[in-house]
Amino acid sequence: MRTLEAAARHLNFTRAADELGLTPAAVSHQIKEIEDQLGLVLFTRTSRTIRLTEAGTVLSDAATDALDLLGRAVSRAQKTARGTALLKITLDAQFATKWLMRRVDDFRRQRPGIELRFDISYEVRDFDRDDVDIGIRFGTGKYPGLCADRLFDNIITPVCSPALLRSGPPLKEPRDLFQHTLAHIVWSRQGVTWPNWRMWMAAAGVDDFDDSRTIVFGSSSDAVQAALDGNAVALADFAMVANDLSEGRLVRPFALGIKVAPEFAYFLVYPVGSANDARIVAFKDWILNEVHKPQPDPTRRSWDEL
Repeated sequence: MRTLEAAARHLNFTRAADELGLTPAAVSHQIKEIEDQLGLVLFTRTSRTIRLTEAGTVLSDAATDALDLLGRAVSRAQKTARGTALLKITLDAQFATKWLMRRVDDFRRQRPGIELRFDISYEVRDFDRDDVDIGIRFGTGKYPGLCADRLFDNIITPVCSPALLRSGPPLKEPRDLFQHTLAHIVWSRQGVTWPNWRMWMAAAGVDDFDDSRTIVFGSSSDAVQAALDGNAVALADFAMVANDLSEGRLVRPFALGIKVAPEFAYFLVYPVGSANDARIVAFKDWILNEVHKPQPDPTRRSWDEL
């Protein structure tokens, strides 16, 4: 069934074989076996292409539906088998390492009867198909069939290592940043662009910024690491570097921050049908309390102070 579905979706036995971990010959053999057993031709083959027949379309659609149904059943079975003491959370690596893992021991002390397990991935999980109970995701919070509790807004601010601030060219005003390597990420969705150095400079009143010396990273964690290593001044999400700031690994050379578009934020998400699950209620109450705690930044500096 999986072979039929993959071959029908790709209309290419080689690509289907790559996805399934088989050889193209094995895929062709399995399709031929199905055709022989059913007495039907499912694909028409030429030297260069394959196409679904009418019968092949009917059966491939049914295979897709059946695999989807089985996937959902497996997910429910897994959740039933592991009982009610385990809560499985899906979240991305940056949120896990920079925010949650620094606080999660507090939840464990408060709720020792709930065991937490983590699915660390940037892929969006399907609660009906994947063995997860609750998620933390960056987005708009508009997810059909899911509850979404906003955690915090994203404020993008410059950060650098204390060593760079002490030994590098002085940072008295925004234009002084021209003498440093500047790092940021590129991200856009639904017409919204993640703040970059050109946007930050414009907010700081600098209208002749040349971004040719900036370094562009694919992930925020890489940009922050460049700042931690003393190699760059990076634009970072304040919530994700709050601990690095409070513990002195990073400093804010300038207090100016730019908010990401208000419709985007980190959200706690879970199925509507699970809203009264005691484990989810406990975790939700705890994390909302955590995000509303004040986050002091003793290393924040204004231009005048520098």
